[in-house]
Amino acid sequence: MRRYGLWAPAGIWPTDPDAVAEAAREIEHLGFGAFWVGGSPADDLALAEAILAATSSLTVGTSIVDIWTSDGDRLAASHARIRQAYPGRFYLGVGSGHAPTAESRGQAYTRPLTRLRDFLTGPLSDVPAKERMIAALGPKTLRTAAELTAGALPYLMPPAHTAEARRILGDGPLLVPEQKVFLGTDPAVARTAGRRALRIYLQLPNYTRQLIRYGQDDSDLAGAGSDRFIDAAVVWGDDDRVRTGIDAHLDAGADHVAVQVLTEEGSPRRLPLAEWRRLAALLDLDQA
Repeated sequence: MRRYGLWAPAGIWPTDPDAVAEAAREIEHLGFGAFWVGGSPADDLALAEAILAATSSLTVGTSIVDIWTSDGDRLAASHARIRQAYPGRFYLGVGSGHAPTAESRGQAYTRPLTRLRDFLTGPLSDVPAKERMIAALGPKTLRTAAELTAGALPYLMPPAHTAEARRILGDGPLLVPEQKVFLGTDPAVARTAGRRALRIYLQLPNYTRQLIRYGQDDSDLAGAGSDRFIDAAVVWGDDDRVRTGIDAHLDAGADHVAVQVLTEEGSPRRLPLAEWRRLAALLDLDQA
């Protein structure tokens, strides 16, 4: 897998199959090594399959399918279908999500790691370990990633977390952190975009507990977040600063970085193709 990939939620992809195929081919042509389908994609894996069908070498992964909203047997069958058609090009990323999601499904968010392990060893037992990954933030979940899967998909974590995750995982498992970027140099615009995208995460203890472990404090995470938090969570600035911020994860031990591009509206409402082109240029993907 190449060093750089893209992360974007499933919900911003077009519904027209031809438009999906055209966008997928451009992502591959730009030189990104992988595309990570975020935003709790459906367990039919239809979007991942469409992206794979339109490309020849691009790796595709889910980041992540939520175990609280997915049928394990259907997910396993979807993986088997994709594995047969596109061997070696797909990672099934799953995760234990968050309490609000579980509760919205009438389920108590208790022992989420146990639930995740049971999902991996039960419905997903026929998915080869080398083809599945998990969302992992804390030490116990990272150790589970090393034990039962190909590796870990941390989200919203700084390079210091990447370094600690690599220590826990050891040398073998894949480590693919997500990193948000904003391609602009105006501090006010960049921070507004960051706040629009990040505010939702400040309501989720899974993230806030870890962010406090890595240098933030309660005041940084209150309301829409402090400038200090936004600047730590979103890499913005000129091309050199953006590349340095992304590469900090590689320097800390990541194998690959899943880059999520923000726009002035925060999380984009449609595929940010122009921004992806700019990102490919500043990362020199034709040389990477």
